[in-house]
Amino acid sequence: MNTIMRKSVLGIAGVAFAGGIFAGPVAAHAATPTVDAKPVAVVHVDKPGVDAGKLIPHGVQGAQSRIDLNDEQTANVKAIIAATKKSGMDERAAVISIATSLQESKLENLGHLGDKNDHDSLGLFQQRPSSGWGSPEQITDPIYSTQAFLKGLKQVDGWQDMPLTDAAQTVQVSAYPDAYAQWEQQAADLVAQHWNS
Repeated sequence: MNTIMRKSVLGIAGVAFAGGIFAGPVAAHAATPTVDAKPVAVVHVDKPGVDAGKLIPHGVQGAQSRIDLNDEQTANVKAIIAATKKSGMDERAAVISIATSLQESKLENLGHLGDKNDHDSLGLFQQRPSSGWGSPEQITDPIYSTQAFLKGLKQVDGWQDMPLTDAAQTVQVSAYPDAYAQWEQQAADLVAQHWNS
């Protein structure tokens, strides 16, 4: 075979080969039959799931309590979660905050209760203006009161590794220090439900 003919044959073979590489996969894909399948679940990359291990790292302590929440209480849960995120804190901080509020006010933004009031305690966390938590208007703002609670929590060395009731009690200084533990499971469930909503 002469040189010119050999170059022509090789050139044609090269074009055919290159065409097969570029057109082959497209043609092969077009020939693949489609399957009518419905997705089982949709994963939102921008909304990763809540790490359950972070919510209750030590397991719950003691008997657990649970209440049904109305729309106002659910809105307060969402406000606590929003304030936690705004404070740059994680899901565990939200669990501690919600459990504390469940104990202190059943997630109700309480105003002054008259004779039934514990000194001048107000809001979701029953914070006291006379103890430096803020003005009555600030304390009854769910975002402000949560951020005030979280500011106190941040000052507790090792709060992330403490049992919930110890972390909450260190901030709140309650007459009933062990009472916070009973709300840990419901608080964790609420954080799991609303953290990414």
